Amino acid sequence: MAKVKNPIIWADVPDPSVIRVEDTYYMSSTTMHMNPGVPIMKSRDLVSWEIVNYVYDVLGEKAEQRLEDGRNEYGKGSWASSLRYHDGRYYVVFSSQTENKTFVFQTRDIEQGPWKKYTLPFVHDMSLLFDDAQRVYLVYGSGDIRLLELTEDATALKPGGLDQVIISDSSAIAGPDIALPAEGAHIHKIGGMYYIFLITWPRGGMRTQLCYRAATITGPWEGRVILEDAGIAQGGLIDTPDGRWYALLFGDRGAVGRIPYLVPVRWEDGWPILGIMGKVPIDTGLGTRGRLGIVSSDEFCGSSSSPGLVWQWNHNPDPMYWSLKERPGYLRLRTGRISKDVTQAQNTLTQRTVGPTCSGEVAIDVSNMKNGDYAGLAAFQRDYGFVGVRMSNHCRYVVMVDGSSNRCLEVQSIPITQTRLNLKIECDFRVQKDQARFFYSMDDKEWKPIGHVLQMSYTLPHFMGYRFALFNFATETTGGFVDFDYFRIADTGGKEMD
Repeated sequence: MAKVKNPIIWADVPDPSVIRVEDTYYMSSTTMHMNPGVPIMKSRDLVSWEIVNYVYDVLGEKAEQRLEDGRNEYGKGSWASSLRYHDGRYYVVFSSQTENKTFVFQTRDIEQGPWKKYTLPFVHDMSLLFDDAQRVYLVYGSGDIRLLELTEDATALKPGGLDQVIISDSSAIAGPDIALPAEGAHIHKIGGMYYIFLITWPRGGMRTQLCYRAATITGPWEGRVILEDAGIAQGGLIDTPDGRWYALLFGDRGAVGRIPYLVPVRWEDGWPILGIMGKVPIDTGLGTRGRLGIVSSDEFCGSSSSPGLVWQWNHNPDPMYWSLKERPGYLRLRTGRISKDVTQAQNTLTQRTVGPTCSGEVAIDVSNMKNGDYAGLAAFQRDYGFVGVRMSNHCRYVVMVDGSSNRCLEVQSIPITQTRLNLKIECDFRVQKDQARFFYSMDDKEWKPIGHVLQMSYTLPHFMGYRFALFNFATETTGGFVDFDYFRIADTGGKEMD
């Protein structure tokens, strides 16, 4: 039987935090400015994951979160969550630069909720630990790693509790010239010892995984480099019911994003030894993969009034201007304000692209657009590209737009008379080629290329892998709307991902 190969998910699932409850694994991840936020993914085998819930619908209603007054929270939102299970309750802790707070969400039902929210002062890249004597800690920081004690119920800072540096200059064990001070803490208590995983980036090197250990929470701590291979780093440890150990980490892989790798772990003299001969193996050693439950095609014909769990809105959605009920079997996006481009468009609905290659396709009814409207399908990041329809002087044009290099360039424009058409984007992430091609069809059979190849680029201002995005925005007057009949995601051989 063929073993599942790394990466276990060839899509943007950064900052993974994973737990096991009996024979079920749960993982949370960073999705920043997308809503609903902080996805909860579930697996029975550590390699086949599906989204089962989110921690919140929206985190706040600031102008940045609503894409108002020229503001946004690209690259911000919720970062680097820590997922834990303790005494029948699930905990997710993360911080938000926009809110300038750390949030603790708690629930007894991780798949259904509801979640209860508590707030703490802002701390960076924290990891939650429930210690044996009813003591609760956050480990966090960059360079100097700090310890902060919480109340027993993890809802507030503990009055008079520990608040101190426990590891000074934690990057030093990786060398004298560091570009990125150690951060991304994951703390575990295993066999009576404390372990903290951190990542750092030596200048001229790669993202590197560190591990510190101590017999007591306050130290003294001793550390070593435990993995330096292909930039695969940042994450934590997980064990299986039969006693095997793994590290779930991620690697930066260009435009598709930061993608998870499962690394086998063995123990030697009380230290976790990652990989095989210091390398992350291609084969995970685990069985066959099930369905890829973090992306999916969608016919928009279910009974739910909300999009499926694979979808996230770009920033906070406005329910007044989208609907799955106004025209059953379609997603309707209505313009409610003027926007300069797709990055400022409200109610843009997105899901991940997937490597090594994939395509996204929509069928769209554009009969109710107004002059100045743009609607269609985007390869979405700061350096975006899209294929869509522009309405101008009461005429319709199918267009390809290149939004890279800080400009919005209409590369090609073709007049059309039909009001229903199909749009498609093909993405190629092999060997970080990172190219997108754009197509349209007037009969759902013959696909015609349009525009030019978009050279996709992972940018830090958006800090997220490319997504397929369904959008509709107005540049002149509001009130127009479009209807999406379906979205279909497949590999470029045509096999649907479901």
